[in-house]
Amino acid sequence: MAKTYESGAAVKSGYYVDMEGWAVHPVAHDGERLPAGRGAWLRVPTLVAIGLTPILGLAFLMFLPVIGFVLAARAAANPIVRLFRASAADLAATVSPGWAPGEAHLTGKRGEGERVEEKGPPAAAERLDALEREIEGKRKS
Repeated sequence: MAKTYESGAAVKSGYYVDMEGWAVHPVAHDGERLPAGRGAWLRVPTLVAIGLTPILGLAFLMFLPVIGFVLAARAAANPIVRLFRASAADLAATVSPGWAPGEAHLTGKRGEGERVEEKGPPAAAERLDALEREIEGKRKS
C-alpha cells in the first residue's frame, strides 16, 4: 500500500497527486511543503505524473461544462420545488382528518363536545374559593 502525505507536510522532491482535488503538484527540493488545505497526497513516479496530467486535465475540461449546467439547472429548479413543497404541505394539512379513533393527539385542543373539567384535588379548589372570598372582602372594605 502506498504511503499518503497530509496537506502541508514537508516531503522529498518528486511528484505528488491529490486524488480528492485531482491535482498533480511537483516538489522541486527536499523539505518543501505540499499545498495547504484538505487532501491526502500520494507520491508517484515521474512517468506516471506525466501520464496523469493530461488525463486529469481532459477530465476537468469534460466535466466543467456539465457541472455548470447541473448547478444552473438546480439553482433554477430550487424556487419551483420549494413552491410545490410548501403547497403540498398546506394541502396535506387541510385535507388530513382532525381526529381518528385510537390515536393520541397531544395538541392541547379539546375534542368536539368535550366539557372542561376541573382538575386538581378538591381541597385545593376549596382553598382557592376561600382565598377569592378573602380578596373580595378586602376590596369591599
